[in-house]
Amino acid sequence: MPKNAPAAALKDKIPPHNEDAERAALGAMLLDADAVPAAQQYLTPNDFYSAVNGRIYKAIRALYDDGGNKADIITVRDALQQAGDLETSGGEAYIASLTSVVPTSANIEYYAQIVQDCALRRALIQAAAKISAHSYDLSEDAGLLLEKAQQIIFDLTDRKRTLNFRSVHETVPEAIERIEKLYHSKNAFTGVPSGFEELDRMTSGFQNAEMIVIGARPSIGKTAFALNIAANISVKNRRPVAFFTLEMTDVALATRLISSEAHIDSNSLKTGFVKTSDFEQIVDAAGRLYDAPLYTVDMPNMKLLELRTQARRLRSLKQVEIIFIDYIGLISLEDTKMPRFEQVSEISRSLKGLARELNIPIVALSQIGRPAEGARPNLASLRDSGAVEQDADMVMFLHRERKQDSRPGETAPDVLETELIIAKQRNGPVGTINLGFRPKYTEFISMARQFEGR
Repeated sequence: MPKNAPAAALKDKIPPHNEDAERAALGAMLLDADAVPAAQQYLTPNDFYSAVNGRIYKAIRALYDDGGNKADIITVRDALQQAGDLETSGGEAYIASLTSVVPTSANIEYYAQIVQDCALRRALIQAAAKISAHSYDLSEDAGLLLEKAQQIIFDLTDRKRTLNFRSVHETVPEAIERIEKLYHSKNAFTGVPSGFEELDRMTSGFQNAEMIVIGARPSIGKTAFALNIAANISVKNRRPVAFFTLEMTDVALATRLISSEAHIDSNSLKTGFVKTSDFEQIVDAAGRLYDAPLYTVDMPNMKLLELRTQARRLRSLKQVEIIFIDYIGLISLEDTKMPRFEQVSEISRSLKGLARELNIPIVALSQIGRPAEGARPNLASLRDSGAVEQDADMVMFLHRERKQDSRPGETAPDVLETELIIAKQRNGPVGTINLGFRPKYTEFISMARQFEGR
């Protein structure tokens, strides 16, 4: 760089940092042990720009974590001396000087936030440089590069989150306000109604921030059931819904929706053998679906990162109130070498976290293991990982005796009796609901409706 380069240009090359805030944070922790947990919710040793300050913070945190020992000038000096880091940490004189930087620990969170903010800025600069370097490498797949870039940003977003707590003095008034609001609204459901009355009575609707799992053996109708609920919410109640289809195409889903809405045999729609008299019903059904706020995402072999990205976009741009995912077993991670049960555990935790982040229900479909074939499923039947059972706020199973299903050459019954088993509900009762499945229309109904002739 030329000797006459502006000072500002040189300053711009220095990574963001604030050593005064770093020293103030350390001084506050040396003055008051209670300041340590307050700082810990924001900071790690690597957040300090000064390696000296980072080592001192690491020693303070180690003392506190080891039974809550008080970190002061003497204990920190001894800890660093035993680790052989005293001289590289500024020596005893520098540690002693930290307590004179601040008169009190009252502003510890303010100092910690400044240090964290600078650390995040440095991390963003490093991330941008890494992304830029990879972008020039034409041997890297652009799609994979984009995923990596998004993952880096998401990881930085997670770093910004802080642990916090509130007393019941703060939360009880909010709970009372919520109860009063529900009382005056006279709405029986606090969540998103499924459209199945018995289910909604037991659940009060699908609740925000909850992960709901629908499990079944193949060909029992879990996709049809989820699609029926999605249609009830979007077509009948005009509430925005997203449906991630990893197994079927979005056009196939639309065909199923038309079959259910128009009550036209789904096989006739697939083969094109439709009666002329049916077209009026098809057009009417298509008109109702056309205006529905139902958004489908058709992407086979979807990566977890892609799913999270699309979910955030749909929540932000379309204000979707519930997301359906068909199904967990078809989601994959970027690291395909990880054992499958670990992948499913990571996917399950991520979906639960996503539901809380977006503050909407996420309904994920799941296959159940072969040992459950012929038996009523239970929580242990969920395939690949117990994490799904653990993370889910609600687990439902569809169960039907195979003897009801038609054999080759036989005509399928009009209605197949199917049990909806609520095996887990974190905030409500469990039990069984009797439904009827109309295979001709890929439609589930309450058993009472089969006599209505609709």
